[in-house]
Amino acid sequence: MTLLSRKISDKRVLKLIRRYLTSGVMIGGIASKREEGTPQGSPLSPLLSNIILDELDKELEKRGHCFVRYADDCSIYVKSRKAAERVKESLTKYIETNLLLRINVEKTRISLPHESTLLGFSFYREKQGYQIRIAPKSLRRLKEKLRLMTSRRTPQGLRQRVEALRAVIPGWVNYFRIAQAKRHMQEMDEWIRTRLRMCVWKQWKRIRTKIRELLNLSVNHEKAVQWGSTSLGYCRVAHSPILLSTLTNNYFTQHGYVSFTSVYLRN
Repeated sequence: MTLLSRKISDKRVLKLIRRYLTSGVMIGGIASKREEGTPQGSPLSPLLSNIILDELDKELEKRGHCFVRYADDCSIYVKSRKAAERVKESLTKYIETNLLLRINVEKTRISLPHESTLLGFSFYREKQGYQIRIAPKSLRRLKEKLRLMTSRRTPQGLRQRVEALRAVIPGWVNYFRIAQAKRHMQEMDEWIRTRLRMCVWKQWKRIRTKIRELLNLSVNHEKAVQWGSTSLGYCRVAHSPILLSTLTNNYFTQHGYVSFTSVYLRN
C-alpha cells in the first residue's frame, strides 16, 4: 500500500484496494479473516505482484545484472558460480528485508544455463554463445497431452482428431517459435502422423474394409489383399511401406492436419 500511495493520489482507489486485500474468505460456509496475500485467481493479484517486484527490477538494474522476470519467476545471469552464490545471498537478504517477501528455498538454485528452465525454455551452448531451446519437460508435457488426443482407444474419426490437434498445435508452436527447434517440430510431426495412421488402421477394422480403403488409395489388388489381411500390430503396419505410401503427409494435410513444421517455418 505504501508503494501504491507513491503513484496513486486518489484516496478512494487506495481505500478500495485495501478493503479488497483485507476482506475475509469463505471456507466451508464460514467467514475467516485474511491475514496476508490476495485472493487466488484474482485479476488484481498479478498487477500488485508486478508493482511490488518492480522494486526488485530496479535493484537488479542498479547492480548491473542481466535478468529475466515473469511474475514471481526470476532468472539472474552472472559469469561464475562464486558470483552466483554472492548474488543469491545478497538478493535473498534484500527481498526478505526490504520487500518483506519470502524466498521459495526449494525452487531457488544455482545452475548452468543448459541445466535451468524459464517459462518452458532452456538453453544450449554453441561456438557463438548460448542459444534458446525448448525445455525437455515442455516437450514431455506436450507429448502426454497429444498421446491422449491420438489414442486409438478413443472412438473418434480422423476429422475430429485433426480438429482437436489444430486447436493445440499453432498456439504451442507460436509460443516456442523463438527457440531453435526445427528438428523437434519435424520429429513431433513424424510421431503424430504415425499415431494417426494407427488410428486410421484401427478405424478400418475389418479385413474387407481395409482392402476396400487401400484400393481407394490406388493400391493394386494383390497388395491390398496382402496387407488388408495382415496380422501385424498397429505400430508395425503404421511404419510399413503400404501406409507410408498411401497415408502420406499430403493425405493428412488434405484432411486438415496443420503440422508443427509448417507453423514453425511460417513467416
